[in-house]
Amino acid sequence: MLNVALTGNAAAGKSTVARWFQEWGATLIDADELVREVERPGSPTLAEIARQFGPQVLLPDGSLDRPRLRAIVLEDPARREALNAIVHPAVQARRDQLVRAARTRGDAIVVNDIPLLFEVLDPGAFDLVVLVDAPEAVRRARLRERGLEPAEIDRLLAAQLPPGAKRGRSHIVLENRGTLDQLKRAAWDAWQTMKKRAGRR
Repeated sequence: MLNVALTGNAAAGKSTVARWFQEWGATLIDADELVREVERPGSPTLAEIARQFGPQVLLPDGSLDRPRLRAIVLEDPARREALNAIVHPAVQARRDQLVRAARTRGDAIVVNDIPLLFEVLDPGAFDLVVLVDAPEAVRRARLRERGLEPAEIDRLLAAQLPPGAKRGRSHIVLENRGTLDQLKRAAWDAWQTMKKRAGRR
């Protein structure tokens, strides 16, 4: 089984590429979905978040107020590290379970969609690292379209390593600076490379 990490900075187009890989036959493990799973109401992870960050990060129904928590941790790197220390071990444990299940089933390619791969994990733990990159101006425009304020965009981008620091540590870099069709063709080429690598394992 080929265990692939797919990453990219905010609004680079990573999620779009992840969907294509899944359509073409990959088993997709989405880190954002795992985060929502481990932070569900009643979970030990959510209880610890509420203990450390206060009841104001919970909505009346007991679920996590994600925009409020995001604002807190983007303002304060120490709080962000504290949140990561709570959430990431739980997410990693769940990811390990899903990878083991995929290996047991005999799945050929597992794609782990991990936005903060280089920030919080060891890229060397994966057989292949695929980075989706787009110019910062394009990513900023997309984030504005999603309703983020300029100051929030600045904090979000500052919380991630710049793409230049990630490119040299990635096996495949998908440039998302043209049309969607161009990105899809590049993703298809990457998928063919992944299939060849999986076939040799």
